[in-house]
Amino acid sequence: MVALDIDGTLVDHAGVLPNEVRRAVRRVTAAGVPVVLTTGRSWHATRPVFEQLGLPEGPAISSNGAVIVQFPPFELTQVVTFDPSAVVERVLQEHPAAALAAEVVGAGYRVTKHFPEGDLSGEIEVVSVEDLAGSDVTRIVVRDPEASDGEFIALAQRLGLHGVSYSVGWSAWLDIAPAGVNKATALADVVADLGVAAADVLAIGDGRNDIEMLTWAGRGVALGDACPEVHLVADHVTGRFAEGGTAAELNRWFGDHSVGVLDAEVELAS
Repeated sequence: MVALDIDGTLVDHAGVLPNEVRRAVRRVTAAGVPVVLTTGRSWHATRPVFEQLGLPEGPAISSNGAVIVQFPPFELTQVVTFDPSAVVERVLQEHPAAALAAEVVGAGYRVTKHFPEGDLSGEIEVVSVEDLAGSDVTRIVVRDPEASDGEFIALAQRLGLHGVSYSVGWSAWLDIAPAGVNKATALADVVADLGVAAADVLAIGDGRNDIEMLTWAGRGVALGDACPEVHLVADHVTGRFAEGGTAAELNRWFGDHSVGVLDAEVELAS
């Protein structure tokens, strides 16, 4: 099985999916190997990439492992939630300027203040802190465009909360998820259903939220763009995204299965 992060692995930071990456993924599916998108994105932001890739019916993991769906047709197969009230209180004590968001599965987000343009997608509803903290959620997103990722790493260390997991993004972005939930735990559930061993999984990613996945998989591959702590846990570091690192790693294992037909399909689709 192949497990693929999305942002920085399949698409660039403008959301563009290169044709060479799409071709490489098509070669994997043409070989009869399942491809599972494994992302921090919400499902409603994952679905367009699933469709652009032309993936066959199968599972997809979103929200850093808190949500698993079967698609198409859409079926929500797993949702893990937690009570965010203690998290919200503690975060705002430590970083009062932060904007907070709670995912509404399949729809969008409820936020305490507006996020920077392009950070979130779907339906956005501004609510009070009390409303945001008042019901169970799949994750809480903490954001402050005026801060650095280093400051948010320190923030995560200071929070010291039990019952949740943390991952810090490239920028001042902190995902807070249910305890023990990450991309690897969701993949373990998926491979159990598919009858695949972790040793037979190729996983590719570039973010701190990919560390558990890359450690768990039989072959964990980091993009060249990834930060040093991601490189450290990877079995292999491929090229940078802009240099075709994702496609190069996939093509290493899935050579030229029906290349002419697949390339023609991609060119027509684009």
